[in-house]
Amino acid sequence: MNKLLPSPEVLRKILRYEPETGNLFWRERSEELFSSAGYGGAEAEAARWNARFAGKPAMIESNSGYKRGRIFGVRIRAHRVIWAMQTGGWPEAEIDHINCDASDNRWANLRGATASENAQNRRRPRNNKSGYKGVSWDAQRGLWIASITARIGVFEDIEEAASAYAKASAMLHGQFARTE
Repeated sequence: MNKLLPSPEVLRKILRYEPETGNLFWRERSEELFSSAGYGGAEAEAARWNARFAGKPAMIESNSGYKRGRIFGVRIRAHRVIWAMQTGGWPEAEIDHINCDASDNRWANLRGATASENAQNRRRPRNNKSGYKGVSWDAQRGLWIASITARIGVFEDIEEAASAYAKASAMLHGQFARTE
């Protein structure tokens, strides 16, 4: 995929990134980025493109919450473009949104992560009935179960089960631990 994408240097020429807001905007493009074979030549192509896009947001929010768009015909998520622009290289693994908000592309909210680390930083599932991440009710035993990838223990008290999960999550997942 990286072979189809522009270099971080080219990204910086065509996009403006605001690290404090996480927004990307199209920059004005020079005629060198357009084919002279187009209608009216490269100068006219550049003028048309700039009139339509320059200064406007480069990415839009998708149904999944991620901001994404196209760069030279290739679909890409904004956080990956931002990573390339800020670090000078396309990400080799995943990019984690620290606060779990896929549309929040502020530089302070992005970090490199493995697939496992990214999964550890997920919020509590919507169908969770206990109200605590990693805690479920064992109706057969009449006890609360706390588990991460293995069962941590069984508890009569839900708060005790949630506390056990939080401690194990902090120990196993470090900065990627999430208890909500």
